[in-house]
Amino acid sequence: MAQDVAVTGIGLVSSCGAGLDAHRTAFFADAPAPALDTQRHAPLVVHAVPDIDWSAQVPRREQRQMELWQKLGVYGAGLALENAGLKDNLDLCRTMDMIIAAGGGERDLSVDETIIRRVQSGEDLGQVINAVLTTDLRPTLFLAQLSNLLAGNISICHKVTGSSRTFMGEESAGVSALKIAVARIRAGQSTHALVGGSYNGEDADFLLSYQLKSMLATRWSPVWEREAANGLITGSAAAFLVLEARQHAEARGAPILALLGDVAEGRARRDADAPAALAATHARACGGLSPDLVISGASGFGPQTALTSAALAAGSDVPARAFSSLTGYLREPQFLFATALAALAVSDGRMPTAIGGEHPASAAPAAVLAETAGLFRGEGAVLVRRA
Repeated sequence: MAQDVAVTGIGLVSSCGAGLDAHRTAFFADAPAPALDTQRHAPLVVHAVPDIDWSAQVPRREQRQMELWQKLGVYGAGLALENAGLKDNLDLCRTMDMIIAAGGGERDLSVDETIIRRVQSGEDLGQVINAVLTTDLRPTLFLAQLSNLLAGNISICHKVTGSSRTFMGEESAGVSALKIAVARIRAGQSTHALVGGSYNGEDADFLLSYQLKSMLATRWSPVWEREAANGLITGSAAAFLVLEARQHAEARGAPILALLGDVAEGRARRDADAPAALAATHARACGGLSPDLVISGASGFGPQTALTSAALAAGSDVPARAFSSLTGYLREPQFLFATALAALAVSDGRMPTAIGGEHPASAAPAAVLAETAGLFRGEGAVLVRRA
């Protein structure tokens, strides 16, 4: 018999702060305002995380070998476990499945800078790369920052030692992570799982990649106002959910924050038919139900934001909130963050405050559609309902 999939824990870290109260303040405030850093990467803008006492969730001895994306992930996972009442339950943590969406570690920036300088001075690109491959690259640097080390560090710090899977690469990683976690619990193959991801929005090689494509913004504006421009602003964040079979949660007396439908996933061509394909993904996720709210992963990158806007306009007149206006674009955790915010809105019975041209609404949402479309490929959606 198919199992209901319950959300029993949420862990969020972003430029809005750490924990649920900080995000309630940010998203349900009368006048939401982003926390921006305009200096460190000037003239670019980033949503930077505030100062955090990492030792609250990450033992000091483990912090030395973690880059920011790993510390964010371990911290967010700890918050989710704490919220679910499982942080110190070694028996349940020992049997908990874990599915992670995250990128890899940072590149050797000095080597990248050397290549760029030599090519800019007129040297042949192929010859420069061949020379650098044999002299400057250190394979151990990459082995020390593999994406699955986030899962390993969570296992070490929080004793989550059931099965482990890691997805890497763009927004679809977060979609696949949640889809598989939900499907396994629905089918009775898993009783409880930790699913989430993290991203360092100040990773210099990603910023360079986006800037080479002229995708980044130099000033902030609400996401929906960036449709006509390539206004991507990155953010650093972690989003984690504790999912359980409803019977499992009820048996241990855990409060159920929300219920999840099946995750609808797509990979439509980015052409004139893309808005209809994305709208169809939304419809599959809703399964005939009408949501009260859409939490959108629209990023501010012009083509992707225009796609999402067109897809939402093709559906019913449901208010939408683009959370990236306050957090920035989060890559792998983008969909997971949308789902976590949807669960928080349903659990609290509160409508996130409208930003920019978003339609104001005050009714307590009972069903929220969380959705995202990748910058260049991949789409996902899930319906989050009141328990």
